[in-house]
Amino acid sequence: MNRKFVSKSNRILRKVLNSKENLDILQDFIETFLNIKIKKILLNPYLETKSKHLPSPENFGIADVRIELENNEELNVGIQFIDGYYAQNKMLLYYAQIHSNQLEYKDNRKMAKTVTINLLDFNYLKTEDYFNRIVIPSKVENQIELYVIELPKFALKEGKLLDKQEAWMAYLCGDQREEIIKKVKRFDKIRKLDDLLDEYWKNETMQ
Repeated sequence: MNRKFVSKSNRILRKVLNSKENLDILQDFIETFLNIKIKKILLNPYLETKSKHLPSPENFGIADVRIELENNEELNVGIQFIDGYYAQNKMLLYYAQIHSNQLEYKDNRKMAKTVTINLLDFNYLKTEDYFNRIVIPSKVENQIELYVIELPKFALKEGKLLDKQEAWMAYLCGDQREEIIKKVKRFDKIRKLDDLLDEYWKNETMQ
């Protein structure tokens, strides 16, 4: 995992990304992995509000957003890092939190489908693919939809020009080879996130 957010990664990235000014980074990440086009994205305040009352806020997700697609469909999207302990339970509990938090808002919004993106720094699924979609049918409401990204399964191919998804993977994995970093930083949202993390750690060191 990238050394810039290896420690308490959910908390650090939540601090860096949970602002209106940085929604463009979240939008780019979500569009890249879910292969969708977002027309509108709003930050939900639920994570930061609730995290103040939790014993381990670093384990409570990176971002919780409401997005509107070009076809006017609305989705809730949650993003989190999880460790190797009770991974299945953590994925399902996080999904439940992100989905049920819609009841917290006072803006008369309708309940919308929820998807979560789960970043794992260990191998979990039997498939060799690093990016997988898990669907759990539900008779009550929308099916449960979980996306799982397993960082150790991603392998860089020497000399290959990276597409955006591969660039995000390379950055998340933290491959610090100079030639790879140059390739990754040609994508402006990844470069912006890297600059924000540099600034975060500089201020953290100064305090």
